Amino acid sequence: MKEKPTYALGSVDNALLILHMLRDQGSLTVSDVARELGIARSTAHRLLAMLVYRDFAIKDEKHSYLPGPFLTSAPAGMNGSTLRELRRLATPHMETLCGRVQETVNLVVRTGAEVRFLSSVESSQILHVGDRRGTILPAHLASGGKAMLAELPADQLRELYPDMPDQEWTKLTRELANIRAHGHALNIEGTERGVAAIGAALHDGSGTTVGALSISVPMARFGPEQIDVLARELHRTVREVEQDLTHFPDV
Repeated sequence: MKEKPTYALGSVDNALLILHMLRDQGSLTVSDVARELGIARSTAHRLLAMLVYRDFAIKDEKHSYLPGPFLTSAPAGMNGSTLRELRRLATPHMETLCGRVQETVNLVVRTGAEVRFLSSVESSQILHVGDRRGTILPAHLASGGKAMLAELPADQLRELYPDMPDQEWTKLTRELANIRAHGHALNIEGTERGVAAIGAALHDGSGTTVGALSISVPMARFGPEQIDVLARELHRTVREVEQDLTHFPDV
């Protein structure tokens, strides 16, 4: 029988209970949460707003809250233990890369048409891109996502974007062809103003794409001369990580 921690944090417990409610009920209102947990509506609203911010919930047009992408995001063929192992193996190399380029380094995985930031190592510079852990972005906009999409056969790629207009599809496929030629992808303010990134795919010993590394940079420091340096350091780190992924996930 589980015992409640002696110094339980009420706000954390309530947030976790809301996650259970989202999973089991599928749709919630502020009133539902307030009534179920016995808390004020204002408190319920703040808790739900934080869950929306962290992608555990989404708010629809009727002001109801539904399970967010984080609750359903799981890369194909990977589970919690393999994700933890991927993060463990990549982190030392990410820290080294961060030290070399003095910019924030991220590890991302793809689930369908979205990418989730599994881990970040923040730059120590005063002006830097912050920790992205838990963030979910469209794969075709994020640098790491584009790097992974470029690895897919054309038919699988089309299945991810069946309703994409022809003009956008042509633009995307051309960009992915360029990424395959260079081995890395760029995101220049595609997901956030003032932020650029460069990303490259990670492969295990069998050649399967298991994630991507990206370097996030404030636009104030991002230019053509930096791209070459960042690309060289990124590719170096990818090779180093892939040496440790030789037997992944059977490590």
